[in-house]
Amino acid sequence: MLKTNLDDLVEGGLVIADSGAFTDRNLSKAGYETNPLEDDTLARWQLLAIDMSAMTLEAVKPFGLGNKEALRCKNMWTLGLALWLFDRKRQPIVDWLEKKFAKKPELAQANIAALNAGHAYGETAELGVGFAPRHIDAAPTEPGLYRTVTGAEAISLGLVAGAKLAGLPMFFGGYPITPASAILHHLSRLKQFGVTTFQAEDEIAAICAAIGASYAGSLGVTSSSGPGIALKGEAMGLAIMTELPLVIVNSQRGGPSTGLPTKTEQSDLYQAVYGRNGDAPLPVIAVRSPADAFECAILAVRIATRFMTPVMLLTDGYIANAAEPWKVPDVGDFERFPTEFYATAPAEGAHFNPYMRDEKLARPWVKPGTPGLMHRIGGIEKSADSGNIDYSPANHQRMTDTRAQKILNVADEIPDQRIEIGEPGEKLAVVGWGSTYGPILQAVNRAREDGLSVAHIHLRHIWPLPKNLGELLKSYDKILVPEMNKGQLKTVLRDQYLVDARPLNKVSGQPFRIAEIEAAIREYADG
Repeated sequence: MLKTNLDDLVEGGLVIADSGAFTDRNLSKAGYETNPLEDDTLARWQLLAIDMSAMTLEAVKPFGLGNKEALRCKNMWTLGLALWLFDRKRQPIVDWLEKKFAKKPELAQANIAALNAGHAYGETAELGVGFAPRHIDAAPTEPGLYRTVTGAEAISLGLVAGAKLAGLPMFFGGYPITPASAILHHLSRLKQFGVTTFQAEDEIAAICAAIGASYAGSLGVTSSSGPGIALKGEAMGLAIMTELPLVIVNSQRGGPSTGLPTKTEQSDLYQAVYGRNGDAPLPVIAVRSPADAFECAILAVRIATRFMTPVMLLTDGYIANAAEPWKVPDVGDFERFPTEFYATAPAEGAHFNPYMRDEKLARPWVKPGTPGLMHRIGGIEKSADSGNIDYSPANHQRMTDTRAQKILNVADEIPDQRIEIGEPGEKLAVVGWGSTYGPILQAVNRAREDGLSVAHIHLRHIWPLPKNLGELLKSYDKILVPEMNKGQLKTVLRDQYLVDARPLNKVSGQPFRIAEIEAAIREYADG
């Protein structure tokens, strides 16, 4: 752990090490030739070396645990010390332990004893001037009911809520793939809400089953990661041609190919916006955090059903597995968007046209078997006037233009792009999307505290882009775009608005650190 993570610690930061674990055998396993606690390896950091293993064993001795079980309490000993360092209360941890180990009270009491022992060590050991407790106030929160939620859980709950708000049953077709599998797992436990889950034999079968469900009148949903999304590409084109609502969740991971299955990345933006054969646009929405995933999933369902189109929802491995406190919303606060299936039969002698359009350019959604509304849809180009197969050049031009304009019309129903921090017209705008939200926000805050003229803009709608975004970006002297890829959003912004956006790229499989973005802000702002 020390060797793997040491470079992530800022210079002068605190290393708390269990000296009892630095045995010759463990040092050899980690590749250390000498003990880093005894040479100058850690000279750039503060070091607090404690034999936590021995102290934990001593603290839990009265409970008669075996050596292996006793050492599992070491994390609680360390947490007790950390609670002392940051002046936080132990009682919430005690309550949690008693609840978690209600059926094994001896384990609860052993862990509580270890927690108290670590806290007592901090109080009594006279660690020195550099180790005085530091009080940190609790983060300000609105009153309400909170629960911890991961990104995968929040997306699952949001999809179910979206289906309920649309008045539709939901069908989820998926195939196991890291890190997207958790969505299938969560949804499979929500059958009581009208959710049908189907684990298909492969990615193509999963999305085709979801398209079939949408054709039959359900909300079709599918999910995968980059490699699986690539396999679904042709079927996505089918959903675009047939103009059926479909939600596609892409939990991005390191690529290409199988790449880094357990590491995070943001390298599927091109794939989401451009990655299908032919001119085949679809709306793309990006989740910024685990809690944000709930509202984004509802939004994806609303756009899919109102505009009769597939929608791609971008998350990533970091968001999917991370957790944060989430204020449980009141479902009554969400606007319903009930689906209306078309059921008006044409006049005698007339034919139903499945590609007639409403003011949004969305075509009607007809359940199979509706009297008088027999029609043809499919992957071969259809006539805009009849729905029959039509290869004519003018018709294909018309249908391609119409499908593209329908997606652009989504921008009429999304809010103007807001500024997270700062004002229009500052010297520098830091523009992000997805899980870079947290580190960008903190980096911009720190830069502004030092007097730098910098603002933060974070995009939820990747395609179509908000209507005011071009004018907003052109009000800044400079634009910096941090991304966990080689500059994909930067390219889209340059293409759409002809702005000189500068990339800040990271493709190590790890999220951005605040310090990395802060350093880039200072360097770029200073020219």
